[in-house]
Amino acid sequence: MIKFIDLFCGTGGFRIAIEMICHQYNILSQCVFSSDIDIDCQKIYTANFGETPAGDITKINENDIPEHDILLAGFPCQPFSICGELKGFADTRGTLFFDIARIIKAKQPTAFILENVKQLQGHQQGKTLKTIINNLQDLGYYTDYKIVNALNYGLPQKRERILIIGFKNQYHYQNFQWPLVKIPMQPLSTILENSVSDFYYASEQIRQNRLQKVKPNQQYDQPTIWHENKSGNISVYPYSCALRAGASYNYLLVNGERRLTEREMLRLQGFPESYQIIGSYQTIRKLTGNAIAIPCVASIIDVMINLLVTGNSKLTVSKHSLFHQLNLFENHLSTSKNYVHNSRS
Repeated sequence: MIKFIDLFCGTGGFRIAIEMICHQYNILSQCVFSSDIDIDCQKIYTANFGETPAGDITKINENDIPEHDILLAGFPCQPFSICGELKGFADTRGTLFFDIARIIKAKQPTAFILENVKQLQGHQQGKTLKTIINNLQDLGYYTDYKIVNALNYGLPQKRERILIIGFKNQYHYQNFQWPLVKIPMQPLSTILENSVSDFYYASEQIRQNRLQKVKPNQQYDQPTIWHENKSGNISVYPYSCALRAGASYNYLLVNGERRLTEREMLRLQGFPESYQIIGSYQTIRKLTGNAIAIPCVASIIDVMINLLVTGNSKLTVSKHSLFHQLNLFENHLSTSKNYVHNSRS
């Protein structure tokens, strides 16, 4: 039995990943605690997992959290992101890392995985990341980190994130190997709906404005996603740029014409088709923009679980498609009493 906690749980991407990998190995898993202060996160998590996360982590006594083997946390990225003002620990949200640290100190899990934006690596000339690593090492953990890109894990989304891993046992740390995974990108067409309502289409004015900004007479193989950066420049790619919680409604346009649907955004993050959509369009944009790319963390968890259970760091999930694993897991979810199943919307 692998017991884990899901901090800053959001849409539950970490949970889906670890349950998928444990199911692959026929290992029982149990989420013994989850937490997120965001009401929208609580609602969608409850709908999909049948339990309501605890609220503000800063008000939860670490001694009240059950014992667990693995701590998972995608702690708030806004303080470190290039999308924000780069306040770091000066921002109250930046100090939430220290709530993770106090829980690790009190509960001493066997291992942990933390996720944040890529910009954490260079924030304040690397001082912020060094502070985080030093804190974790002071707690008695062997730690390492790596930048991963969802494009290398089969998803048609360029999404770079930093993953920080830690082990209490030096043997586990010394035998941990970051998976050298490069799964061919799933074609963008496979995640797009065949037809969508008029609601998702940008106005004619916006569409014409986009056309004027791309290279004249340039031919693009459809489908594509047109990305507008902060300077107003347009880039056209056969994949999506990173979903962002606070981006404008027209930040990403499919073929320069329409916004992504809620289901398409979830697919870009690797969520199963059975995942239930709860909330408005704006809510889902926010939640998916803050979510993790499931295949990225699933590959790390695969190595970690294999190592903790068997002492073997050999990666197995890369031998076959992570999407195949998600499909198998989804079939399991549909019959599991612990998972609230919903058909494709």
